[in-house]
Amino acid sequence: MKWTLSAVSALVLLGLFVTIGLVGCECPEDEPVLAAKAAPKPAPKVAPKPAPKPAPKPLLPPCEDPDPCAAKPKTVSAYLPTGAAHCGAVRVEESAPEEVRVGRDFDYTIKVTNVTKGKLLDVMLFDQLPENVKMTSALPKPTSVDGRKLTWNLGDLAPGAVKLFTIKAQATQIGILRQCAEVRYKLPPVCLTVRAVEPKLVLTKTAPAEVLICDVIPVRLVIKNTGTGTACNVVVTDRLPDGLVTADGKKAVVFKVGNLDEGQARELKFNVKAQRTGKFVNPVTATGEGGLKADAQATTNVVQPKLAVTKTGPTMRFLGRPVKYQITVKNGPEADARDAVLTDTIPAGASFVSASDGGKRSGNRVIWNLGTLKRNQTRTVTVMMRADRVGTLNNVAEAKAYCATAKGTFATTVKGIPAILLEVIDVEDPIEVGANETYVITVTNQGSAVGTNIRLVCGIPVQQTFVSATGPTQGTHAEGTVTFAPLPQLAPKAKATYRVVVRAAKSGDVRFKVSLNSDQMETSADETEATRLYE
Repeated sequence: MKWTLSAVSALVLLGLFVTIGLVGCECPEDEPVLAAKAAPKPAPKVAPKPAPKPAPKPLLPPCEDPDPCAAKPKTVSAYLPTGAAHCGAVRVEESAPEEVRVGRDFDYTIKVTNVTKGKLLDVMLFDQLPENVKMTSALPKPTSVDGRKLTWNLGDLAPGAVKLFTIKAQATQIGILRQCAEVRYKLPPVCLTVRAVEPKLVLTKTAPAEVLICDVIPVRLVIKNTGTGTACNVVVTDRLPDGLVTADGKKAVVFKVGNLDEGQARELKFNVKAQRTGKFVNPVTATGEGGLKADAQATTNVVQPKLAVTKTGPTMRFLGRPVKYQITVKNGPEADARDAVLTDTIPAGASFVSASDGGKRSGNRVIWNLGTLKRNQTRTVTVMMRADRVGTLNNVAEAKAYCATAKGTFATTVKGIPAILLEVIDVEDPIEVGANETYVITVTNQGSAVGTNIRLVCGIPVQQTFVSATGPTQGTHAEGTVTFAPLPQLAPKAKATYRVVVRAAKSGDVRFKVSLNSDQMETSADETEATRLYE
């Protein structure tokens, strides 16, 4: 019995139906599908080689020839539906003996292979037994048997998967066994997978709730895609309110974030500075393709310590006398003043004596470290100086803290003390009547200030008569009184000497009287000199 294989292909709905049969199944001549063993091609002619030397006779008898009655297998295969291996989907390979004996069991196999890189769906194998053949068993068992039609439901066949079926059968009469096997399957549909996504932007912004105007304001933004899919071309824009600028003076900050994958977040940081105090509400917006948008904002209160320095002291002091100043530093209610330092400059014409509350002299300054002045806190200190020069002491105190400064000034007028000493002596005592007597008047400024507009008036007793008057200014006589013109000024420690000459006219014990006055004196200074006149 000789076996051959043919196939018929057809497209049914979504599947291709392939028929594989024994000799007698028709196939298109222009599309052969058989892959049975072809007759060997004639060998090419080759020049005859020299006859080999006869082999020596074997010592043992030769092996026996194979049993001529033994079954010889025959295999045929085909690629379906086209018959070509490069474009087929299923390779069907069937093997059976070339000859079988009537009434005796024989085996034949069908092997189905998925030769594609994709899955084949709902694969079915059909085997139609001829009239002169009956099945005795099959492995695996057919899914169903309908008369002589055997059916196997293979389900889905993965890429490269192989299924092998072994059928045990008997020939019931002699002749040619004509048998057809059929494979049906469905190709997977062409499917396009589209993912429906909804990206979502969430934006958060943080900044200090309160800062000093001298501080840099750090701003932190976090933009996150909390939805599904990719948020494309994300841009974050922060437009600063009036009064806030970036370090380089810009009024807006723009970040081109780009794409954010699902669940991805980006942190953005920048610094701004305040140009004034106040409360600033700073909004920020993030946008992306497809109308994506998110908003956030942060509020920062910008404050500044407000220091005030008040200085009090005497408006006038005499030269060489101590001058005590009181300095008060007060902080306002806006913010604490950190690292506060008070400095009082010793003016020219004054010298340092002492300071309260730990004040230390450093060069021409007195310094107090006040630490932190809380809101509305006040500190008061004192400093003692000595007035060393006539004039005005312009004293300046300055308080400095982080982000705050203030000054306070006070002026003190320093005056000298013109202490005028008046002395009067007679050159000779007693003196004879008819002789002259000279009175020497000495005016000395023992004080620390210039004496001005110094005036002398001398009273001559009736027992004496006027002769002459000399001094730094002109003296005139009238009715027993000598008056000197005012001396404009007399420097400290300086002297002015006057002389008045009189003649003794009568004997007696007389008193020569001098009266002195100046701009600095509220009452006159009077001095007398006693002289005895005799005959």
